[in-house]
Amino acid sequence: MNDFLAQTLRGEMSTPSCGEQGGLRWRWLGEGGLELTPTAGYQRAVALSAGIHGNETAPIELLDRLAGDLLTGRLPLTVRLLLVLGNPAAIRAGKRYLHSDINRMFGGRHSRFPLSGETVRAHWLEQALTAFFAADVLTGGVERYHYDLHTAIRDSLLPRFGLLPFQERPYNLLLLESLTAAELDALVVHREPGGTFSHFSSEQLMAASCTLELGKARPLGENDLSQFDAIDQALRALVSGTSMPVRRVAPMRLFSVVRSLMKRSEAFQLHVAGDAPNFTPFARGTLLCEQPGEAYRVAHEREWILFPNPSVAQGLRAGMVLTEIAPGELAGGVLSQPAD
Repeated sequence: MNDFLAQTLRGEMSTPSCGEQGGLRWRWLGEGGLELTPTAGYQRAVALSAGIHGNETAPIELLDRLAGDLLTGRLPLTVRLLLVLGNPAAIRAGKRYLHSDINRMFGGRHSRFPLSGETVRAHWLEQALTAFFAADVLTGGVERYHYDLHTAIRDSLLPRFGLLPFQERPYNLLLLESLTAAELDALVVHREPGGTFSHFSSEQLMAASCTLELGKARPLGENDLSQFDAIDQALRALVSGTSMPVRRVAPMRLFSVVRSLMKRSEAFQLHVAGDAPNFTPFARGTLLCEQPGEAYRVAHEREWILFPNPSVAQGLRAGMVLTEIAPGELAGGVLSQPAD
């Protein structure tokens, strides 16, 4: 097993489907799924996913390169590792998705969408991740981590950022340390459950989870992976059991979601320029969106927009509104309630 991405792109099953090399055992789980287990034991189980959106290719290339280095023994493995390419059909087509957005389908929400290859795939991904983490239930004491890697479809004033799923328990300190080491520009904390892959793993599988947005979407083969060195080195430190790299850039800014702008009507209007980058700030009183019976104006002195997209289907989120929070508000992994 030496070519994870190429086999996935060809739609091939690995033959044989399991083996041992480079100080680890590997097992092909199906299209775009590869499990690696160190022969010397482990205390952590880590899932790394990419390609949930098929045109977000830099993380796909990062995972492929990581797999190659682990399988050849160039990088030691000290965790049980699951590598997942989320939407192989869309990756092959070079499209975000073919029918519906998989990253709105998790937590069983795929049953609310018209049946398609992507609803089937979302169900498979849920099962694969559940089985991966369940394998260590009897042994106990194994920490669970899930990093879901993406790139953004629009420019961003803070190009590399993470999104922590809503959870009532404290956020894992090693997870936060790794995100700091990855030199993220910002970290956004959700305030309500959602249908993303990282929400699913946090809420239902009790994993320390995060969605990572790592720059702009490019076609396969056109990415400058040197731009992703920090996240690459942080993930390699995590899976190899070495110390996290030292952050060399300005401190990571923290934001909290204060409102999701839901498109409830075809008359919905988003008053944000079509080319406005993520993290564009707006002053108090600015009208951000309106639709029959509802309007939203900026309620705090300053709020920031994330993922503005008025073209989403009715009933979906057309953007998120953020407020900035102080670094101390994540001290100990616990986020306090936002002040108005």
